[in-house]
Amino acid sequence: MTISGAKEGGARSDIFLPWPPLTEGVLLKRYKRFLADVRLASGEIITAHTPNTGAMLECSEPGRPVFLSYHDSPNRRYAYSWEMIAMPDSLVGVNTVLPNRLAHLALAGGVLTGGQVPIKTEREVRVGEGKSRLDLRALTSDGTEVLVEVKSCTLVKDGRALFPDAVSLRGAKHLRELMAMVGEGRRNILLVLVQRAGAEVFSPADGIDPDWGRGLREAVKAGVELMVNRVDLSLTKAAWGPALEASL
Repeated sequence: MTISGAKEGGARSDIFLPWPPLTEGVLLKRYKRFLADVRLASGEIITAHTPNTGAMLECSEPGRPVFLSYHDSPNRRYAYSWEMIAMPDSLVGVNTVLPNRLAHLALAGGVLTGGQVPIKTEREVRVGEGKSRLDLRALTSDGTEVLVEVKSCTLVKDGRALFPDAVSLRGAKHLRELMAMVGEGRRNILLVLVQRAGAEVFSPADGIDPDWGRGLREAVKAGVELMVNRVDLSLTKAAWGPALEASL
């Protein structure tokens, strides 16, 4: 099954998130999922927060240049957050919060709703009798409800973006929730944002999590819309990139 990139999901240079001032360093190691040790240009070794729950396959190699944001807050244990790593083929965004923020801008700008600017958008929407959450919700002027679950993809092999990079029980749950809510007057969208250049097509990573792959195919057959877009990364911003085809 091949799904062509949706026209409404095409690149939009006006939808972007500017980076705060970035600090460059060299990755020493990632550990305990949310921590990474980085050597700064000064020689100082700091521990940075890693906002990514995945395995980060092929984008967490020690010795690679990384780019960190700095947050001067007394409420933070670690002042630095790891945002990107420079791999041989491209910059790779490792912060999984960024795709959600970028997707919200795209949704509010009508990118995910056929050019129709929503009259209302919400984040972290409770579904399933309030027991779970999906990332985004919008209401358009014609009364259509749009639910969006966002996934961040960083694994690219031989021109193919793959998700997930580790077994994702939570991701499978989100697919079931989207399927259960398919109905008249509603659009349910699974949006995969690929934070890396070099991908020409997207596929589920069946070799890593076959259950998620089966769930995705079932969800698409049930009426869940799959949209895949690249995030165009530079040292100044993260922008809404072109749509990619999906091969299921």
